[in-house]
Amino acid sequence: TPMYFFLKNLSFIDLCYISTTVPKSIVNSLTSDNSISFLGCVSQLFLLVLFAASEFFLLTAMSYDRYAAICSPLRYELIVNKTACVSILAASWLGGGLFGILFTASTFSLTFCGSNAVQQFFCDVPPLLKISCSEVHIAIDVSVAAGVFLDAICFTYITLSYVFIFSAVLKMPSSEGRTKAFSTCLPHLTVIVIFLLTGTFVYLKPPADSPSALDLLVSMFYTVVPPTVNPLIYSL
Repeated sequence: TPMYFFLKNLSFIDLCYISTTVPKSIVNSLTSDNSISFLGCVSQLFLLVLFAASEFFLLTAMSYDRYAAICSPLRYELIVNKTACVSILAASWLGGGLFGILFTASTFSLTFCGSNAVQQFFCDVPPLLKISCSEVHIAIDVSVAAGVFLDAICFTYITLSYVFIFSAVLKMPSSEGRTKAFSTCLPHLTVIVIFLLTGTFVYLKPPADSPSALDLLVSMFYTVVPPTVNPLIYSL
């Protein structure tokens, strides 16, 4: 039951996450109008960070859920009860909201006095920094550092969880039990790795003067691919 509770909320976040960038991009392509209002850009950046951070926190919670289910099956219902599930979900949304406010406020506190062409198909921190004429952007640097630090903690926790999970799975006498455990854990771990590595690459990569095909491709992997493949993976 907790796994399906988290999956329902993950599906909702995925729907919101992909709706932040893709519909606007499609409209721009169909109308040949590549503009976005200033308020629209602010809103897009806030929602993008909100849903991305909330999703990563929720994926971390799901690794804890899988750890409890596989490594402590007899105590599972006591550890991951209804109160714990709601508290974890609330913490994920709250953390996402705080990061959304932090990144949006620090980005748009900069001065924009030159080109207003965002070199990306959506408003994100790296392309907005390229068109800013502020040479010092300590606030956004601190925000990114805080995000990377928290991501590193979450990823370390996820990695340790899966180390214990896989060690427990390999000890299972039943091949059917091992297959079932791997089928729920490996897709989850794959999505997390793609989501985290591509996002970290974009945010920590030194800015280039002009966008490359690699930049556009990598950005797809943390904005479009995870929310697209998550329903497919967990449905199968």
